[in-house]
Amino acid sequence: MAGPKPIDIQLIGEEVAIKWSDEREDYIPMERLRAWSPSAENVGEPDIFGRIHGADPRDAFPGVRVDGFEFVGTYAVRFIFSDRHQSGLYSYEYLRRLGEYAAENAT
Repeated sequence: MAGPKPIDIQLIGEEVAIKWSDEREDYIPMERLRAWSPSAENVGEPDIFGRIHGADPRDAFPGVRVDGFEFVGTYAVRFIFSDRHQSGLYSYEYLRRLGEYAAENAT
């Protein structure tokens, strides 16, 4: 059985607001969303020995905003960030986990 899907995404202030098909709403700070990008550019790629290459060592992206987004098939969202990063595909399942984490760690 497939999990909930985003039915509405809006860019509100410094957050990405996501309304899910099960009526849950998540608010994820844009800077954190950029830091959590699952792209190879961000997290690196393992070689045949398991060593990670190409990871961005930063864990914060101050001032980076989401300029837009697009749905990828029926399983992910690609966000377009103000620093031109746009290669991360955020699966719906991953976005749900990020939403939960953001809610638990809101300041």
